[in-house]
Amino acid sequence: MAETKPTATAASKSSTSVQPVKKSNSISWIAPLSCIILGYIIWRFVIGAESNFTNPDPAGGFWPDHQGAKGNIPRMYLGGIIVPILIGLLLTVITFVIERFLTVSKATGKGSVAEFIRKVQYHLANKDIDKALAECDRQKGSVGNVMKAGLRKYKEMISNTELATEQKVLNIQKEVEEATALELPMLEKNLVFLSTIASVATLLGLLGTVMGMIRSFSALGESGGGEAAQKLSQGISEALYNTALGIGTSAIAIIMYNVFTTKIDAITYGIDESGFTLTQSFAANYK
Repeated sequence: MAETKPTATAASKSSTSVQPVKKSNSISWIAPLSCIILGYIIWRFVIGAESNFTNPDPAGGFWPDHQGAKGNIPRMYLGGIIVPILIGLLLTVITFVIERFLTVSKATGKGSVAEFIRKVQYHLANKDIDKALAECDRQKGSVGNVMKAGLRKYKEMISNTELATEQKVLNIQKEVEEATALELPMLEKNLVFLSTIASVATLLGLLGTVMGMIRSFSALGESGGGEAAQKLSQGISEALYNTALGIGTSAIAIIMYNVFTTKIDAITYGIDESGFTLTQSFAANYK
């Protein structure tokens, strides 16, 4: 009976060691809501404390009509109801910056990625898979995780006698792609909040300024003389706090978003290089 060569379908039947890790992302909705509430508390009870004004409104309730701010910070309270939202957005940015910094720092791992890949290449050239796996354990980052998953499949394919070399390389490449698909969402998670706030904060700041300007010109229309001009300039000054808060929050969000995307791009490049290293090494050493 003629011997039947294994087809490409055999490669697809090879089991994968990569298992999805289920992680809760409750911070994605708890953090913004909590920050907005905290922003209101800061605006209402800290910045808007009665002691910060010469003419407070004790019975003001949700939005007291305090007058006569004693300093620049209390004047921020007079910017209107958009101010606590902007404070909440700023706190949200700070929260996700800390969360992403911890996550991306962990994903970067220990030591230089280029040096790690060089060591793995050296061990693979010497056909010492166990030492290459040990290097992955020491790296403890996303590149190490993907490389480790690929090395396990690499080791499995060495002892496989049913598949051709091309199919073995294909299995290793598939394992690396599956491991990469699990790592990248974790790296990019919650960055959408930074990119969204970068745009929304500026628009909300302008909205608060426009609302403040409307109130100021309305007050000007109801009175006249030098006192009206003084109130107008004071109202414009208070309204511009919205713009300052919005632009400042947006600037921080844009800067940190670019910092994190740059770090993630470097990790992604290392992951791509590790996959290339595994497939090329296997094709060269186990023809």
